[in-house]
Amino acid sequence: MSDVAIPQVATPLTPKDFTTDQEVRWCPGCGDYSILKQVQTVLPQIGIPREQIVIVSGIGCSSRFPYYMNTYGMHSIHGRATAIASGLKAARPELSVWIVTGDGDGLSIGGNHTIHLLRRNFDVNILLFNNQIYGLTKGQYSPTSEVNKITKSTPAGSLDHPFNPLALAMGAEATFIARSMDRDPKHLQQMLLRSHAHHGSSFLEIYQNCNIFNDGAFEVFTEKSSRGAETLMLEQGKPLIYGAAKDKGVRMDGYKPQLVDIGDQYSADDLWIHDENDFYKAQILTRFFDDPTHAGHFPRPFGVFYTKDRPTYEDEMHLQIQEIIAMKGKGNLDKLISGKETWTIG
Repeated sequence: MSDVAIPQVATPLTPKDFTTDQEVRWCPGCGDYSILKQVQTVLPQIGIPREQIVIVSGIGCSSRFPYYMNTYGMHSIHGRATAIASGLKAARPELSVWIVTGDGDGLSIGGNHTIHLLRRNFDVNILLFNNQIYGLTKGQYSPTSEVNKITKSTPAGSLDHPFNPLALAMGAEATFIARSMDRDPKHLQQMLLRSHAHHGSSFLEIYQNCNIFNDGAFEVFTEKSSRGAETLMLEQGKPLIYGAAKDKGVRMDGYKPQLVDIGDQYSADDLWIHDENDFYKAQILTRFFDDPTHAGHFPRPFGVFYTKDRPTYEDEMHLQIQEIIAMKGKGNLDKLISGKETWTIG
């Protein structure tokens, strides 16, 4: 853990304290409104002054976020929010840094920066709004759009195989990986709190409905009539049970997941018990919806898939600097700039 203490709030804050006087300029009905509301609800609970919170965004609909949060923030450049936030955290490790990005901003032009932030494990929180479309530029397909997606830029259907954001994060050695959705406020608040509590890079994918250019992309997971059968809510130490009547579950046949009915043949005791610290099972969970080797139709998992304790980049950097100072003393910037050889020009 960093030895730089984050000041605590003397007077409790409220969601209203995090609201600005700016007009919120998203399309009516956009899922971003709900996400904004949940972030404004959660931040007063973490006990950190607004002056110690920074929100960095890139380019996209989601990237208007800093304007609507009464904290410090920066609306940066396309795909580089993660790079800018990394530099900020390295220079000011005491700050609570949140990155707001989208599936286009964070996984296309910014994909390289995202994976390197995750592997370095800066103590920042990434909120990736995934609506499977480019909303700000009016409806082109994105890195998470499904194959054969018909959009303005793919009138005959997209040929690209989409990214799986959580599988990508696992491959980049992220130390906290989770998924939630805009239309489940309570669950989203829990995931935001868990993201903040993790010391290291947290990667939270949030399914966000774009009601103008990709309406209903995730409604099977949010509508009451289908949600029970299509979603699997992950809880640490609990069996993987789903279904409207909680009558279905997932068991492990070796390392192959199997869907079963809970009844005469199988009970809750036979099911897979979720363990957030199990790297290998987390890999399987991220592939529930796109692995053709899985038989049957798997429900989509939501919750914390994986978490791991690993030293953060800024902590290791601070220790390295202290060790070098102890060995060599403090450096001289003028001497470093001038180098060993100088010339005088008359």
